[in-house]
Amino acid sequence: MVSGSAEPLSASGRSSEKLSLPSLQSKMKTDPEGYETELHLIRNQFYSALELFQQQAALNFSSISGVGADPTVAKDLSDRAMFLAHVTPFYPKQLAEFPSDLAAFLKSSARTLPSGLRFHATQAVILLVNRKIIDIKDTLSLFMELQTLDDRNLRKLAFSHVVHSIRRMNKNHKNEAKNRSLQNILFGLLQQDDEAKAKRSLITLCELHRRKVWFDERTANAICMACFHSSSRIMIAVLSFLLDYEKIENDDEDSDDLSSEDEMTQNPHVVISKETVYKAHHKGTAASKKKKKAKLQRAIRSMKRQQRLSSESSNCSYYSPLYHLKDAQGFVEKLFSRLQTCNERFEVNAFPDVFNLEDFTLPRVADSTFCSNDTVKMMMLKVIARTVGLHRLILLNFYPFLQRYVQPHQKDITNLLAAAVQACHDMVPPDAVESLFKQIVNQFVHDRSRPEAIAVGLNVIREICLRMPL
Repeated sequence: MVSGSAEPLSASGRSSEKLSLPSLQSKMKTDPEGYETELHLIRNQFYSALELFQQQAALNFSSISGVGADPTVAKDLSDRAMFLAHVTPFYPKQLAEFPSDLAAFLKSSARTLPSGLRFHATQAVILLVNRKIIDIKDTLSLFMELQTLDDRNLRKLAFSHVVHSIRRMNKNHKNEAKNRSLQNILFGLLQQDDEAKAKRSLITLCELHRRKVWFDERTANAICMACFHSSSRIMIAVLSFLLDYEKIENDDEDSDDLSSEDEMTQNPHVVISKETVYKAHHKGTAASKKKKKAKLQRAIRSMKRQQRLSSESSNCSYYSPLYHLKDAQGFVEKLFSRLQTCNERFEVNAFPDVFNLEDFTLPRVADSTFCSNDTVKMMMLKVIARTVGLHRLILLNFYPFLQRYVQPHQKDITNLLAAAVQACHDMVPPDAVESLFKQIVNQFVHDRSRPEAIAVGLNVIREICLRMPL
């Protein structure tokens, strides 16, 4: 029924000429009309094998001699799928139904297909999407489903395709309607109870937000609201991303900008003066003026980059998803309520695969500076304190809650005190923080404390007074 890809195919009108699939593919691209007979032959072979696989799945055929156990048949089907994907742009009428049929087959049978056939079928669909024969909106759910399978190479391929396709789509101009439809798909997956789908959706949204592709309020709020997911793994992943966002925001800069910055670092006294601009345009030979202009452009790019970085560093929290919360008060109240009712003590290192290298994204979150014994409660506490300080919120019950744990022997006391300082601002009533303030003084600043404890206590007291003059 299905002939092997290594078997030569006779060309139309040339009975003596034998061609393999790659050779036939190149000839069909140069002369589409002359090879329609071969196209119909290979198309029929593909659909015959496709029907055989679908019948096997419908009958739940599990015999050892079944089609799924025959590597030759699987290879023939994958070869023909890739072949037809390559020639589809040259035969739009003859292969009008092939893209949708291939995507539907992959969606219905992906879990039961051999890994090699599944990988090549995915590559064929990606090829059709890249050539804009299939819209990414129609295949996004499929590629998110493929990422949940226990196939590392397929997971990396599907994830990179989704991210790169959306980045390429927004490179020149943003199509808000199309972005909104894609976001709705990912938001829906993120809200599902299925942990695998929610995790892959979260990783995709975090990567697109980190790369400033979907740098909008809807995406930021969707990421933050995932803190209330029923799965503890999802909650830990979101908390980790929110706490470490500032450390990973500037990882993807252009090489030209980096090289120009290095040049300015090595030559800090380079100044763009009128004389320099005049020499670059009017003095010297054509070659020397070209070099001067290039050097001048590098200096201008470097100055612009330094100005941008200085403005970002003055307000680095702008890039955190927490900055774009629509209802920050409701977010901290809900998260604080979950913190108060959280009785189990989950260790961060008890979930080593929340974000790992297999996810192909956000490995820096897993390799961050969190202590190995940092609990989920501490992470929730940090996020609450950061949000309160960022939006200048009033959460009066938060300070008595902190007071219960302010002891010199308390584990991670420095993180706790840092959160206390971060949650203080001049809008908070002094009475709400006074008991916490006295607790810090009494526990850290006295003659029986160790010098390092006294130093920590004095630093915290000074910072709280600076943030709350009253």
